[in-house]
Amino acid sequence: MKSVLRNAVRMTVVASLALAGCTVGPDYHAPAPTLPAQWASRNMVRAATTQPSVPTTQPAHVARWWQAFDDPTLTALEDQAAQGNLSVLQAESRLRQARAARAVAASGFWPSVNANGSYTRSRTPGLVRANTSNFFQAGLDAAWELDIFGGTRRNIEAAEAGIQAAVEDRRDVLVSLAAEVAVDYVDLRALQQRLAIARGNLASQESTVALTQQQFKAGLVSALDVANAQAQVASTQAQIPGLEAQARQTIYALSVLLGDEPGTLTQQLSTTQPIPLTPPVVPVGLPSELLLRRPDIRRAEAQLHAATAQIGVATADLFPKFSLTGSLGLQSSELASFLNAGSRAWSFGPSATWNIFSAGAIQANIAVQKALAQQAGLTYRQTVLTALQDVDSALAAYGKEQERRQALTEAVAANRRAVDLALLLYRHGQTDFLNVLSAQSQLFSTEDALAQSNQTVATDLVALYKALGGGWEEGE
Repeated sequence: MKSVLRNAVRMTVVASLALAGCTVGPDYHAPAPTLPAQWASRNMVRAATTQPSVPTTQPAHVARWWQAFDDPTLTALEDQAAQGNLSVLQAESRLRQARAARAVAASGFWPSVNANGSYTRSRTPGLVRANTSNFFQAGLDAAWELDIFGGTRRNIEAAEAGIQAAVEDRRDVLVSLAAEVAVDYVDLRALQQRLAIARGNLASQESTVALTQQQFKAGLVSALDVANAQAQVASTQAQIPGLEAQARQTIYALSVLLGDEPGTLTQQLSTTQPIPLTPPVVPVGLPSELLLRRPDIRRAEAQLHAATAQIGVATADLFPKFSLTGSLGLQSSELASFLNAGSRAWSFGPSATWNIFSAGAIQANIAVQKALAQQAGLTYRQTVLTALQDVDSALAAYGKEQERRQALTEAVAANRRAVDLALLLYRHGQTDFLNVLSAQSQLFSTEDALAQSNQTVATDLVALYKALGGGWEEGE
């Protein structure tokens, strides 16, 4: 038994020396893509006179960007979504899966030990009589493959990179979720504003119908003016049910994003509230910050790391594999003597295997892994370029929509003056009713367009925050 212990000690020493051996395959080096010093669209966003909002090159602290809208309801919805959204829960499950896969890979560092036991009763024929015998056996079998060429270490490296990719995948889900919740919320408030505008214009148009009817009874206008006024009222009324349906559908979508049934938020969100205001300053930072902030870029880099490590795993198959094997057990033909010292049996020794011919399969597998690593590198580069495009496109859309909103604000003010003037002239018989209809129609159209522009400015800003990779914190 002492000899067995001595051999075990020797085995440990040999294993320690083996673990200090070489690690085949290429070492991973983080890519360093060339990025522009400034955003291409940085000069397309300027302060507007209404709700001005401009970008800055200050570091973009956008972990909880939705708080910049200063809307408590939106903040509460974002927090609930991060906790209950089913896509986030799926991403968390994938992260647990990646961590378990790393544990599986790390088990290759350690010996495997199997316990076994058996009882056999056999009968052999003889000339005089048959012989019957028993055989009792129990013991432990151990095997330890030494990671001399680093195949296991590369496998663990790939698994750890897989964990990082899963972490970034969860963060990417959070980024998309935060943006989707905000967009749906802005859409809901915009629909409510458009409903309020439609109802306000409807009330104004109904007053115009009453005025036209009075003018008709007095013989000042024809029945055509009354019919035109009533047609305008009916046209405005026809738009309200569609807006109401869209608002209800948006509430349902928000409920599902939170992981709830569609009608859960109906009571909470049915009250009309204004569209969240955009903050006066939007920090966008520098393009180089995207490499640290965008989860999809970080995930692509982790996947590149894993693919590089897999080349080493495949390369290790070119070299021999060395193992230490041993067994310790009890064997006896009599149950009564099974535990005696004489029944003890053991064996110990090294072994080696080397696949010296596989018809090129190992080399082909190495080529496969190299191609996969090359693809992962190209995917990383494409992800970086897409990220730059996302930010510049969002900046361009955000800036130009602010210009459009400013023009619509001026148009609404002018159309309100036109409606007031047209009604005044109509009452005094100095203009025909078509001018009143046209002025009211233009006012309704521009007020609705302004509400939609406010909506677009807010959603463009959400798109910008999403493009910047905002919506997650380092500790998550």
